[in-house]
Amino acid sequence: MGMIASLALLLLCGYGVGEIFNHFRLPRLLGMLLTGIALGPFALNWLHGDLLLISQPLRTIALIVILLRAGLGLKWNDLKVVGRAAIMLSFIPCIMEGTIVMIMSRTLLGFSYAEGAMLGFVLAAVSPAVVVPSMLNLKDQGYGEDKQIATLVLAGASVDDVISITLFTLFLNLSVRGEADFLVEILKIPMGICLGIVGGFAAVFLLLKFFKLKLLTNKSTEKLLLLLTCAMLYYELGEWLGIASLLGVMAMGIPISKKDGDLGRNLSRGLGEIWVFAQIILFALVGAAVNLQVSLEVGFLGIAIIFIGLAGRSFGVFLSTLGTNLDVKERIFCAIAYTPKATVQAAIGGLPLAMGVSSGNAILAISVLAILITAPLGAMGIKWSAPRLLNKKGG
Repeated sequence: MGMIASLALLLLCGYGVGEIFNHFRLPRLLGMLLTGIALGPFALNWLHGDLLLISQPLRTIALIVILLRAGLGLKWNDLKVVGRAAIMLSFIPCIMEGTIVMIMSRTLLGFSYAEGAMLGFVLAAVSPAVVVPSMLNLKDQGYGEDKQIATLVLAGASVDDVISITLFTLFLNLSVRGEADFLVEILKIPMGICLGIVGGFAAVFLLLKFFKLKLLTNKSTEKLLLLLTCAMLYYELGEWLGIASLLGVMAMGIPISKKDGDLGRNLSRGLGEIWVFAQIILFALVGAAVNLQVSLEVGFLGIAIIFIGLAGRSFGVFLSTLGTNLDVKERIFCAIAYTPKATVQAAIGGLPLAMGVSSGNAILAISVLAILITAPLGAMGIKWSAPRLLNKKGG
């Protein structure tokens, strides 16, 4: 089967199975994820090898689409309301989950501290692919808008990923090279976050200046094309510079809505239409990267480590929201919203194995297992708990 036919099959099956899941009030992304697993190289193997080779760039473009849409939906005043809590949520749950997984993997699997920390911070990354569209749906439906809970989770989870990936890279270097400058690596976290956001703002301000030159017609489609192109180029530049480029991509949407509300709404509507196509690419290709056989190798111990880590993360969420105006039900919802793993684990879970780390196969297996368990459970948990735990605007 050629690559175009493979892509068509993936889109058709992903859409169809997603709609079947939605009919039974299950998240569409769960159906798309399972479609990718079924069609992928570790099951039916019906996807062309060239499609799998470009899987990572395609998933990144889809992620850029949803992050831009998330940024366009964020408002300055809302961010000010959730500021302190979002900062706490961005690092406390991540550090707690990573540390607990490190200790448990050393105890149960005999990992070294560096290997345990690698696993811990692979698992500690929340999936923007699952969390961002779920939170945007809640904002559209008005759940939690009285206390800006979706905004809180969006802001916290975006920075959480940056911290997790940076700490994972630190311990990977420590394990492979035997040395790492902890102070330099730790200082890179706030620096990368700040540069990512500032760079995103700068890029979009230049783009808005270009829009004012009236070299384009007033069609939002052309502006949307330029915004997407700018975001993709900024992502590539940010990755090369080593800054938080995905966070910067999300930040690009914020000034647009502040300076021109109508333009922001039109762009968001256009991105929403693109997302119908992009979400299938994202979730189905994440599923195609999942090796079920590898995940079975760690068995019960791997499952135990994942759930103990999630318990630590949930405790971290409760600590982070102490002193806020959130009640117990809303804090439980935040803990549920912070559970899904998918994108980051699929992207970096195999790096330790590729770089010759002795426990790399086990780290990959547990990363895959985390996707299989937490992506569907987290997505379903968010969808089912929101009406029961959050207030609805106008409700």
